[in-house]
Amino acid sequence: MLNQKSLRVIVICFFVWLTLRYLLSGSNRPDLVEKSVEIPGQFWNNDKLDVYEKKDDNAVEPEVPHGDNEVKVPQANDKAVVEDLPKAEQEMVQKESKHLQRIVHLDLKGAAPKVKYLEQIFPLFSSLGATGVLMEYEDMFPYDGDLSLLRSSFAYSVDDIAEIKRLAKISNLEVIPLVQTFGHLEFVLKHEKYVSLREVAEFPNSLNPRIPESLVLLKEMLTQVMKLHPEAQHFHIGSDEVFGLGMSKDSKILPRSSDEEIGKLYLSHVTAVAKFMTETWPGVKLLMWDDMLRKISVDTLKESGLPTLAGPVVWKYLPELDITAINSWISKYQEAGFRDLWFASAFKGATGSDQMWTEIGHHLHNHLSWLKVMTSLYKYPQITLQGIILTGWQRYEHFTVLCELLPVGIPSLAVCLQTLKHGSFNEEARAEVDHILGCELRMDKELCYGAGAFAGAELYHLVHRVHTNFKLSIEDLMQNPHLRGAFSRYHRKYNFANPRNVGFFQHKLTRTMSEWDTVIEKLRSEMEAIYFPDTVEEWMEENVNHHMDQLRTMLQDVQRITERRGLAKSLKAR
Repeated sequence: MLNQKSLRVIVICFFVWLTLRYLLSGSNRPDLVEKSVEIPGQFWNNDKLDVYEKKDDNAVEPEVPHGDNEVKVPQANDKAVVEDLPKAEQEMVQKESKHLQRIVHLDLKGAAPKVKYLEQIFPLFSSLGATGVLMEYEDMFPYDGDLSLLRSSFAYSVDDIAEIKRLAKISNLEVIPLVQTFGHLEFVLKHEKYVSLREVAEFPNSLNPRIPESLVLLKEMLTQVMKLHPEAQHFHIGSDEVFGLGMSKDSKILPRSSDEEIGKLYLSHVTAVAKFMTETWPGVKLLMWDDMLRKISVDTLKESGLPTLAGPVVWKYLPELDITAINSWISKYQEAGFRDLWFASAFKGATGSDQMWTEIGHHLHNHLSWLKVMTSLYKYPQITLQGIILTGWQRYEHFTVLCELLPVGIPSLAVCLQTLKHGSFNEEARAEVDHILGCELRMDKELCYGAGAFAGAELYHLVHRVHTNFKLSIEDLMQNPHLRGAFSRYHRKYNFANPRNVGFFQHKLTRTMSEWDTVIEKLRSEMEAIYFPDTVEEWMEENVNHHMDQLRTMLQDVQRITERRGLAKSLKAR
């Protein structure tokens, strides 16, 4: 009998073990791994990991942007060495990449740095392997005349633009201006003067291409920017994410189900802009985001004449790219007659519209994926890759909050540039990053350890401290059993508490408040050295002020109520 019981126990344990093994291995099964999905829809799809997508070319409805499901990013080990390509392909990519432009994108529609900070980081960009900067000015450009209302209160001056170009030249960086000319014109269409030019009256996203005044406005904007960049060799006309295209009353004649007709409407406008640019400044080569081109047929692209006027910039920011899809786009662009091609990756600003800290692993694997794409370019001999733009989005659009600040993204930028330079993130690339930044990169911690020798390193570490400890320290304080049980909202409302109970957490509250006051003041000082007042105010308001106000109010309540020395509830609520 004992043997039968023992056998039964052994069998039961065996089945329990098998069940647990199956369940725990779920994360490793291909059919259970969470993947990036593209949301089916009319004309564009998403690429960032957030509900607000900067790059979106397949959304169901423009008024409700959606994002890809969160992607599981492969994690690099503590040595931070990732060689994702076979050795032969690494060497091939390394050799070919020497001839490619590596352009760092500065998204100035939020947290635009002061010129003196650009003076410090342009040499850093160059030393890391960058060959140029893509300046997405938006409202930081010094528009004048009728366009002066487009300027931010802290817009760069004409002299500032000249100084930025001078500093870039010293560091051997080409300056490429970017002006949005179709979608993402929120900074223009938010003004009452230009509301009539909206494609959808309720939303300030996109320009109505059927109103003649739209092109008149764009020509003046482009002329003013080119006036301050007469030496420009390249110019980016944006043209991505034209939300709501075909929805205006002027476009209702188009069948909403016809992607091809909407594509023709898109091409007619973009081609008009491109012709104006190339006819007015014949030596300038144009770039444009490619998302709106992806579903347009080869014949329609050919008929538009656009392939002879501009080069598509194929962008994707996910850590694992759909290389088959990207190759199909490249094949289409080659067949349509495009001869210049650009890629766009991301070193920051692509993992959440309110992201505070840059996830280096995500961006590293995005670049490793782009290296894989490069190995297949031999299949397309009639189209030439000119370079790759490392985007660093600061807002997902004009109306969303700030994501990672530029100094916070510098280590990620260093990793990405060195990965492109070496064809992988190997020991040599890692050593260069550590040497140039003056800190030790820990990929497993998403952090550079050490003081750091790069401009903004102090702010980098202060933001990391806020990111990792600020909310946690306050949450820890609020979980104090004496605070929860003897100093609740009800107690504070009626000025009613036992000072003995308050004494159990009062010192910790005072210490927490004092420590973070010191950190935040230091952080504010570092931000003020790099950014204009509006950026400092916004970042503090979004990330710090609410929590500091919570501590401050709590401390005031403690002081007020302890002075009452345990008296009965005050009938008059405070």
